[in-house]
Amino acid sequence: MSASENDHGALLHACAAGDRASLRRLMDLEGARMLGVARRMLRRQDLAEDAVQDSFVAIWRKAGQFDPARGSARGWVYTILRNRCLTLLRDADRGLVEPGHTPDSEENPDDLVLDAAYSRLDMDSDLRRCLGALEPSRRMAILSSYVLGYSHGEISGRMKAPLGSVKAWVRRGLAQLRECLS
Repeated sequence: MSASENDHGALLHACAAGDRASLRRLMDLEGARMLGVARRMLRRQDLAEDAVQDSFVAIWRKAGQFDPARGSARGWVYTILRNRCLTLLRDADRGLVEPGHTPDSEENPDDLVLDAAYSRLDMDSDLRRCLGALEPSRRMAILSSYVLGYSHGEISGRMKAPLGSVKAWVRRGLAQLRECLS
């Protein structure tokens, strides 16, 4: 195995040139790890498999867009996977909402995703306990950032709060979580 076979950047460059063997090599190198990451994010094997497959299709199509000046090739691959997982979480109609629950017309779909993500944590998990101890604004800001993938600016607009407040909520909330979990 030569060094170039493990060089993710070279593999992406070869994919952009239409080399299917390079995509296969990338799948061999990262597929199992990507499935584990997706399974942890989505907590469902079937959705995790869909996310990984969709990610490799996107990698194949977008390989020419990879710019090594902006970050590592491996990081780029996992960013595609993360974004696909977040999209699947946003499409919460796949059973994350409890059966028999009919959303009110006033209910925000993102709020349903956040509620579903929070409720999927084990009742006795430390993370759920620590999230529950946070002020609601801090909890919402953190979950909006890490579950929905929103930027601080997007969270600010959605929560109708000043950007500085949102940044402080996230920063202080994460500090509280670190302290609570340690």
